[in-house]
Amino acid sequence: MEKKDAILFSDIFDCNDIDKDGKHFDRVSRLNARSENHMMDLTLDYNLELYPMEIGDKFSLVLASTLSLDGTEGGSGAAGASSGGAGASAGAGGAKGSGATMGSVKADTWRPNRNERSLADEYDYVMYGKVYRYDDAEGNNVAVFVSFGGLLMRLEGEYRHLQNVTVGEHVYLLMRK
Repeated sequence: MEKKDAILFSDIFDCNDIDKDGKHFDRVSRLNARSENHMMDLTLDYNLELYPMEIGDKFSLVLASTLSLDGTEGGSGAAGASSGGAGASAGAGGAKGSGATMGSVKADTWRPNRNERSLADEYDYVMYGKVYRYDDAEGNNVAVFVSFGGLLMRLEGEYRHLQNVTVGEHVYLLMRK
């Protein structure tokens, strides 16, 4: 098991708009937000029943490579939801993975080691997805695109704040107000 810094990105965001292009799905909304520290722009689809948001809300957003508190791969779900756990909420159950095997123990959930503390215990809303695109934007800015089982995220800002995020990598998105 390799130990590395589990946190790929972290900042505080202000929700500027919700569903500005209209509502497309019953339980999903799309928020637009701007970060306070790194001046990043965020567009995020989320399950509004699990995590209701309003314009003006401030929230912390973290992208992490693992939920393990010590940063090791494996542990509390580094590969626990191998096909995407969109809309999984730490406090309201979770989405099932595809039965990934961790060692000799079969992991049928997005959080196979329920009795161990993890990064998810400190947040209200957790999703697991895959980075599928990385684009150049204006100037020194880049945009990172992640799919959480169909719920999409676009995070745009300076390259230096997103350099730890790579295409093809699985990431956890963690949010709390």
